[in-house]
Formats: sequence, C-alpha cells, structure tokens
Amino acid sequence: MNPEEQSDGFSLRSTISLLATVGVIGLLIWLSFNVNVPEPAVLRDMIQGYGWAGWLVFIGITALIAITPIPVTIPALVAGSLYGVIAGSLFSFTGVMIGSWLGYWLARLTGQDLTFKLLGRHGTTVKKYLSNAGFLAMCTARLMPGLPYWPVNYGAGALGVNQYAFVAATFVASIPGQISLVALGAFAANQSLFNGIILVGAWVLVLISTWVSYRYWRNAREDN
Repeated sequence: MNPEEQSDGFSLRSTISLLATVGVIGLLIWLSFNVNVPEPAVLRDMIQGYGWAGWLVFIGITALIAITPIPVTIPALVAGSLYGVIAGSLFSFTGVMIGSWLGYWLARLTGQDLTFKLLGRHGTTVKKYLSNAGFLAMCTARLMPGLPYWPVNYGAGALGVNQYAFVAATFVASIPGQISLVALGAFAANQSLFNGIILVGAWVLVLISTWVSYRYWRNAREDN
C-alpha cells in the first residue's frame, strides 16, 4: 500500500471514529436530559426483581441518574431501605462516583460551548467555583448547598479540571451526603438504634462540612 492509500485509509478510519464519537456523545446527552427516574416503590420493586444481581442493577441506575439533572436522592433512599446503611452506602456511593466520572468525561469530549449551553442557569455558578479549581475548590463546589451534582460534573470536565483532583474531591466530599441519605432510607425502613445514630451523625457531618466549605469559599472570595 502506497503512502497515499495509507493516508486515505487513515483519514477514513479517523472520520468514522469521529462520527461514532459524536453519535455516542449525542446519545448520552439526550439520555442525560430525557430519562425519568421511577418512583421509589417502583424502583425498589425493579431492583428486587433482578434477585442477587439487583445490587449491580442499582449501581448502574444510580450511575445513569448521576449524569442527568435528576437528583440522586431517590436511589440513595432506596439503597438504605433495601440494603441497610453499610451496604447501601457502598452501592450508592459507587454509582455516584461512576456517574460523576462519566459526566466529567462526557463534558470534556463535548467542549465548553455546548456544555455550558446545557448547564443553563448553573453555568455562571460553576465557572465561579471551578475555574482553575484544585482539590479544595472541587470539595467546596461539591458541598455547597443548592448546587446539584450534575453541573459540577459537567462543569469540571468542560473547564479542564484535573481528573485526579476531580475524582479525589468527589470521593471525599460525596461521602457525608450519600451516607446521610442512605441512612435516612434505612431508618425509615427500620427504626433501630444503630440506624438512628448513623442518621444523626451523618447529618451533623453534612452540616459541618457544608459550613467549612462555605467559610473556605467566602475567605477565598475575599482574598481575591
């Protein structure tokens, strides 16, 4: 094969690869903004219907929800009622981490222009928190009240936040919120002393983390 044929072949493969990437990204974006989460009772029955593999299905559903504007509250509550505080927190946290990472890379592949059009009113807030963000700024964005998961995921990817800082901050900052929601679902299903202690402790940790993150953000803004 001569160089011209190799070049043509390479160009063809590159074009096909690019078109496939655009198609996948478009499909994921459409799914992200058009999928509706079932009601808690329906979601619970759906997961139980898969028997021993239900926890895998739950993680997959949570990951898909985490890349959409739908809050991750409902699957976290269902995890607590189905699996208890410990296993439920592990499954819910795993799904959130996977979904957050997927959203991050989805935005990196899509680019800033389209991503920030999708973010809408959240775009300005995300830029304020995440422009040149490191680990602490990412933690602050995760913990700030009123700022959902999905715009943080997309914004971090679009703005080129370091992947390791993104993953580490998401890991650390998501723990209190996930445990508090799962514990609430577990306590609603079983009002045991253990579930009550975890519930109160987790929500206290959420409040403290939120206060610390707000103080950090306010001090950083004053320094600038």
